[in-house]
Amino acid sequence: MTLDQIIDLEKYPITDTDFQKQSNETVDEDGVLTLPGFLTPESLALIQEEAKQKQNQAYFKKQNHTVYLTSTDDQYAVNHAFNRQVESSKGCITDDLISNDSPLRALYESEEFKAFLCRVFDEDVLHPYADSLSSINVHYANKGQELGWHFDNSSFAITLMIQPAVKGGEFEYVKNVRNADAGEMNFDTVDQVLDNEIVPQKLTMDAGSLVLFRG
Repeated sequence: MTLDQIIDLEKYPITDTDFQKQSNETVDEDGVLTLPGFLTPESLALIQEEAKQKQNQAYFKKQNHTVYLTSTDDQYAVNHAFNRQVESSKGCITDDLISNDSPLRALYESEEFKAFLCRVFDEDVLHPYADSLSSINVHYANKGQELGWHFDNSSFAITLMIQPAVKGGEFEYVKNVRNADAGEMNFDTVDQVLDNEIVPQKLTMDAGSLVLFRG
């Protein structure tokens, strides 16, 4: 598929320098950029159908983890922010199960899309994951499943909403909590988030929305 068959380029002209600049400024200010209706109805329908057909191949797992996605550290108490455990449970199909003619693959490999992301996140160049299975993933969440609080290990993350939850499934976030490059982990705020002492911001994402956010 060509890029204009995948993306609504009239609404989101990703090669336009003014649009790139505006998107970059939004991410810098808000930490997140949501683009509703980013996918065309045709490409969205193809992605939804592939995800539905391959859901039986998804690997589901429930696990406890820290918000930093690291091993626990004995220098801190068990209930310290660095060691506190949250739960995630979801399913996933990996890159090897995504068809070669999928709009997801065409978008992932698009030079125009990569150039847009570089401009938004102030990156010189993007490279594929060393772990090829992680390049394109489709995630599934059934009733009662969730993705617990966490910091992304990457400097930014890209999410396409294929199908919103029938009920619940809200995406919550708190911006500017830590500065990983400076080694500032902001334990106090992490505790406040986990103790529900901070009201998080919420994103509403419809099917076909693209969400870009700082890691």
